[in-house]
Amino acid sequence: MKKYPVYSVQNFSCNDIHRDFYVNTFKEHLKSHSFVEEPHRHDSYLMVFFTKGSGQHEIDFDQFEIKKGSLFVLQPGQMHHWSLSEDIEGFVIIFSQELYNLYFGQKNINEYNFYHSIHNRPEMVFEEKGITKIRPYFDLLIQESIQEGRYQLDKMLNLLDCIHIEIARKYNETYSHQAHSYNIKIDKFEMLLEHYFKQEKLPSFYAEKLSITLKHLNRICNEILQKTATEVITDRVILEIKRMLIDKHLAVNEVAFKVGYEDYSYFSRFFKKQTGLSPTEFRNKK
Repeated sequence: MKKYPVYSVQNFSCNDIHRDFYVNTFKEHLKSHSFVEEPHRHDSYLMVFFTKGSGQHEIDFDQFEIKKGSLFVLQPGQMHHWSLSEDIEGFVIIFSQELYNLYFGQKNINEYNFYHSIHNRPEMVFEEKGITKIRPYFDLLIQESIQEGRYQLDKMLNLLDCIHIEIARKYNETYSHQAHSYNIKIDKFEMLLEHYFKQEKLPSFYAEKLSITLKHLNRICNEILQKTATEVITDRVILEIKRMLIDKHLAVNEVAFKVGYEDYSYFSRFFKKQTGLSPTEFRNKK
């Protein structure tokens, strides 16, 4: 059975000095890493900025169109692959959370709004004016990566953070609801969800953990995510089931058990209700 790989930064970087930080132009990246066109995950953060060409990018089973100005930010564990036109150009950056957080100290990467949650849209599209503003940072990163010098890593990480700042500003313009004061509660809810979703499926459990009423939790979820708390929990469970099914290294009944369903019949009905396919049908389609 096919198991989809999980790649570390070290799978791409041949520089022993900066093994947790990889940056390249997209054309050069594809020359030596053609395997990235097949479905896979990363245990690090991934950023891809396209400056020319077209294609399709699938991230956690959602399809996105690739065009000039498309920028994607992926968090560790997200499944993705793409199909690309021959004239594709751009940049790719892969880096570990540990490297970033250690360097910036009190500043945590998850503070950036676009990294808050896997429910956040991983795509932004920069128009010509935005491309002109953000592209120089990518060009400087490439230049710095190919010339060794004192403070090289310092400069590269600060250039990366400049890119993060530009993305955050664009993200706020595009998805203004992310600046809402309810974000603090949403962040805590999703942290709890990541920890407990395999065991706890009831929204009342999370409301109690957050010391708020279920009604208030639903109000927050509707305001920020346009979903009920139950829908947010269900989406996270379904995503995990899909990830396990597509890896194909577990039997379907083992997948059910791992996400907290002892009754396989109930698990199968639940999945089909949410996706329109039985777990086996979904696996066979991929």
